Parts: sequence; structure tokens; C-alpha cells
Amino acid sequence: MTQAKSGDTVSIHYTGTLLDGTKFDSSEGRDPLEFEVGSGHIIPGLDTAIPGMAVGDKKTVTVPCTEAYGPINPQMRQAVPREGIPDDIPLDIGTSLNVETPEGQAMQVMIVAVDDATVTIDANHALAGQDLVFDIEIMSIK
Repeated sequence: MTQAKSGDTVSIHYTGTLLDGTKFDSSEGRDPLEFEVGSGHIIPGLDTAIPGMAVGDKKTVTVPCTEAYGPINPQMRQAVPREGIPDDIPLDIGTSLNVETPEGQAMQVMIVAVDDATVTIDANHALAGQDLVFDIEIMSIK
């Protein structure tokens, strides 16, 4: 039976959970995720779990944050003056905002703290600092 190797295009069904069992993503009810093994298109810890698997194989993989979305980077948090934010922008903790960097690039941030003078935004990926668990099944290898 053919085993997946670097350079192969595979499709997988997956469910991603946090260590406490909270589901953050799944291909359930959707087409399988298709990608080239070793291409860097998915997180490294999941990519390295695929070689050696065959169609129909199932595996549970625990991916440390360093092989997923990285540790939380404190430099990605910034307090901005409240008066610099338009009045029509909701300032609820947990609200995601699209902002533009000084270089003109779009970036998604989340509001993590609000006080009378400042709003603290966080540009870390929502799963940064989290170890992740994936249940995967190989659906095809090309």
C-alpha cells in the first residue's frame, strides 16, 4: 500500500482540539483538506505526522505550540490611545478587528483589554501558545 511522503498531495479529514478537548476546527461536513506534504502549507507539527501513513490510516497527533502557531509573542500586543479609535468600533474584549500596519498591510487583531485611556490589541494568532491535538485520517494520496 502506498505511503505518503514529502512531495505527495494528500487529502485528510481532521478534527483539531485543545488539550482540554475544546474543538477549534474540523473538516467534518466539508471536503477533506488537500495539501502537498512538506510544502509548509500547514502547521509543521501536523505536516511531519503525515509521511508513512497510507489511505485509511487514522492517527491522533499532539502538536506543541512551537510546531503549531508558536508561543505568544508579547511584542504583538500593543496599547493604543482610545481616542484614536473611531466611535463606531465596538470595544468589547474578544472583538476581532482588521487593521492596517504602517506599511499598508492588513492584519487581524483582537481586543484583549480596555480601560479609560487605552485599548490593548493582540496580533498573535488566536491559537498561539496552545498545544494542539489533531485526529486525522488519510483519504487520498496523489
